[in-house]
Amino acid sequence: MNICLKSYILKFIRQNKITNLIVLLIVSIILLIASLFVGASDIKAKEILSFFAGGNVSVSAKSVIIYARLPRIISSYSCGGALALSGLLLQAALNNPLASPGIIGINSGAGFFVVMTSILFPSVFSAKFAAAFLGAILTALLVIGIAIKTRSSKSTIVMSGIAISSLMSAGINAVITIKPEAVMDKTGFSIGGFSSVTMGPIEYIAPIIIIGLLGAYILSSRLNILLLGDEVASSLGLNVSLCRFLTVSFASLLAASAVCIGGLISFVGLIVPHITRNIAGTDYKWLVPITTLTGGCFLLLCDTLARIIFSPYEIPVGIILSFLGAPFFLYLLLSKKRRLEN
Repeated sequence: MNICLKSYILKFIRQNKITNLIVLLIVSIILLIASLFVGASDIKAKEILSFFAGGNVSVSAKSVIIYARLPRIISSYSCGGALALSGLLLQAALNNPLASPGIIGINSGAGFFVVMTSILFPSVFSAKFAAAFLGAILTALLVIGIAIKTRSSKSTIVMSGIAISSLMSAGINAVITIKPEAVMDKTGFSIGGFSSVTMGPIEYIAPIIIIGLLGAYILSSRLNILLLGDEVASSLGLNVSLCRFLTVSFASLLAASAVCIGGLISFVGLIVPHITRNIAGTDYKWLVPITTLTGGCFLLLCDTLARIIFSPYEIPVGIILSFLGAPFFLYLLLSKKRRLEN
């Protein structure tokens, strides 16, 4: 009975994709509003409502809302959507459910280039983003190149990514140790967090995330063809190599955007695409927007929890994600092993 009920619910959800989008939009609005009212600073709800109504608000409350909570809420939601969509694109391009920007080293590659550029051009944010994108795509191509060169299995991509990620992370730690001024918040950047984020980077990165989202949606019909396999896709006229390169490029663009704002946030790009496939099935025209909205909600919720669990103290959201993501990654590995044995 439970299995039949579960199957019916999943079937109903997958057949009502517009409803899913509407629900996710409503949940997004609720979370964005609710997150304004929680945090380490003790601000009364009356003051927050008064601020948005144009009433009189104390200077301290106004400063917290404008310079702390609003940037943090917007950045966590934006980065969540970007990372989730980046993971979805990588899993499609590599045909590997374990692929994500954190697992295969794209985040670390972008992060290493960011800290290096921060030393050379500390006040030029556009240079940091360009370096982040370059580091992300070079790392992705390196991992894919190793897998192709060795003609190995999908697991090789993951193992190569983990090795390269460790190497890049070591480089980041070395640079930060020698030049601690390279990043404002060493812990927040290394683990992933939004405690020191400001509106400046968000205004620059938000249009780039939108470009990545549009690019992913344009590619969605081609990704549906890619699901059929390389040979069938080629016979249908799809340039498989170009499609994969463009998909990885947009995934790198999205991951680089998130790294520039929130640091080395992991597991969002792994967890969320698996959730949304149960919601939307395998049609990428629906998966792209649903994954983006779900990723935004997921990271915003995790960051809100990071702000209130140990109140009045806050912890980087990366810690929450590691507690959730590590068991999920092991679950995927064990599930894959059981399928191979059967």
